[in-house]
Amino acid sequence: MKREKTKTYTAEFRASAVKLANESSKPVAQTARDLGVNENTLHTWINKYSQPLDQDKAVRTDDHLYEELKRLKKENARLTEERDLLKKAAAYFAKEQR
Repeated sequence: MKREKTKTYTAEFRASAVKLANESSKPVAQTARDLGVNENTLHTWINKYSQPLDQDKAVRTDDHLYEELKRLKKENARLTEERDLLKKAAAYFAKEQR
């Protein structure tokens, strides 16, 4: 059984397809068929491209930034600790093989 090659669409095509689907009085399924696109793909594009781009920016406040900074510092400390432990383990096993 052959797999079909995945089609790739330009950003302009996606945007125009979403605009057409939103402004058209036809159902999304019919619009998808007219464009030669899978119905589920068009629904995915509509969900992705219809959301406001600055949605995350409106929610972010200084408190969110401080919480994120705290979380990232904690994660950085954990990763540094893991890295150091792995370095020691690698050195130990390298010595053992000689």
